[in-house]
Amino acid sequence: MSDQDHPGSVVEKRVSPPASSKEQDAASRHPGWWSSRFKFRRNVVLVSLALLVVVGAVLLRRYFSSYESTDDAQVDVHLYPVSARTSGYVIKVNVNDNQYVQQGTVLVEIDPRDYEVALAKAKADLANAEATANALNINVPITSINTASQLTSAASDVENATAGVTAAEKQLAAAHAQVEQAEANDVRTQDDLQRYKRLVAKQNVSEQTYAQALAAAKASTANVTAARANEAGAQQAIQQARDRLAQAQASHRVAQTGPQQVASTHARALAALADVQQKRAAVEQAELNLEYTRIVAPVSGEVNKTVVVGMNIQPGQQLLTVVPLDEVWITSNFKETQAQAHADWSKSRNPRGFNRQNAARTC
Repeated sequence: MSDQDHPGSVVEKRVSPPASSKEQDAASRHPGWWSSRFKFRRNVVLVSLALLVVVGAVLLRRYFSSYESTDDAQVDVHLYPVSARTSGYVIKVNVNDNQYVQQGTVLVEIDPRDYEVALAKAKADLANAEATANALNINVPITSINTASQLTSAASDVENATAGVTAAEKQLAAAHAQVEQAEANDVRTQDDLQRYKRLVAKQNVSEQTYAQALAAAKASTANVTAARANEAGAQQAIQQARDRLAQAQASHRVAQTGPQQVASTHARALAALADVQQKRAAVEQAELNLEYTRIVAPVSGEVNKTVVVGMNIQPGQQLLTVVPLDEVWITSNFKETQAQAHADWSKSRNPRGFNRQNAARTC
């Protein structure tokens, strides 16, 4: 049907690009030239696409051959359990589950009042121990000086008492000699008195001479009595001197124990210093216990808690777990053939620095 049969209809015609003069000549001489040229170009395009596909497949295979896949893998992290270092009553929990905290953040607070009282008592005990130690340290030189003085004084007293005994013995000897002399004189005067008595009876001497002889005899007897009393006093003086000597010797023996007393005082001072150190350590422990009432995060990370307000906790009881998110890794398990293939690939990529341990760790 021609175009005239359907007026107003539009006939679509394919307009070919204008051909060059050479192509027009070739087309006039060879009517199938255009179709053969189109097929040639199509084949060239198809071959190029095939080559691109093959090269891409080779590259993709080479790329993916360096990786191994597995369905046995898991995500691992380091877990930091947080436990109590002291016992007490939980009065405050400052975090929630899965909350991210920074290192050093106070997570849990334990009632600190008992530990504050313990710290105050430890400080008071330390002050008392320091005062006692200072007093004993002051007593050491004083005791040493007093002991030396007492020892010197006691030795001097012993010497004086010994000299007193010697002097008393000499006085006793002199008194005894005086007694002997007085007795001898008394014997002579008594004899004279008896002779004058016989003579006066015969009237050979006067009454006056007899009276003089009688007075001399009485005086001689009194001298004997005095000499004997003096001798008894000398004997008593000797006894007193000996008693003073015994007392001085006893005091000297006591004074000789002075060095041991100094050593004992020094030992007590050392014991007091040791007690000060013990009390100072108790203060430090009380300070640590008070510090332990504030439980802090050991690292930064997310928190999983098992503690609530009102719990009575014990040392070592786990309260929270901190999971650091910057230390996350994947642990996977491969077949032995996969690990060997990966090791061979690693060796081919880096033959000098290859070792199986690194390859296995990479897998």
